[in-house]
Amino acid sequence: MPGTSGNLSVRLDDRRLLVTPTGVSKFLLKPADIVIVDLDGRQLDGYRKVTSEVNMHLAVYRHRKDVTAVIHSHPPIATAFACVGRGLDEMLCQEAVMTLGVVPLATFAATGTEAVAASLAPFIPDHDAILLANHGAVSFGKTLLEAFQKMETVEHLANITLAAHQLGAPRILEHEQIEQLRDAKTRYLRNVI
Repeated sequence: MPGTSGNLSVRLDDRRLLVTPTGVSKFLLKPADIVIVDLDGRQLDGYRKVTSEVNMHLAVYRHRKDVTAVIHSHPPIATAFACVGRGLDEMLCQEAVMTLGVVPLATFAATGTEAVAASLAPFIPDHDAILLANHGAVSFGKTLLEAFQKMETVEHLANITLAAHQLGAPRILEHEQIEQLRDAKTRYLRNVI
């Protein structure tokens, strides 16, 4: 997250979230900088002002009870896809199917507004990462590490998609291949969990 861009949140309990403040480098954050908000976005604790994009985080927590961490960032290649109006919806490699599946593109909404949450809402129940038109990306998971790894994977898949298109005619996985990979993922998760 270059400069002061991006923001993170973690669910403390069923009523409160830890959230990064606005206008602070994430690299330079100290524990005292983090703020606590309720699930309506009201600041409960902290001397800094909560990120203006807290509504994006709240939308995810409202739609996904299994999520305990949300990350919003501006990964360069994934953001470039969002800036040209393209989601990461081509299943080009096995990893795409096994990790995130489709990463859809939410419609444009001005940063820091309720419109951002509304643009994400249709995608939150069925996806773990979403591109935001002309803005960046959001990812979420059961832990902060999981949400972070999903954001890394978004950028990784964006790089693969870009390179595949630059090299020529990408070979998109066929429906039958995708189903085989989904079955393999189900078997894998059964053995890991």
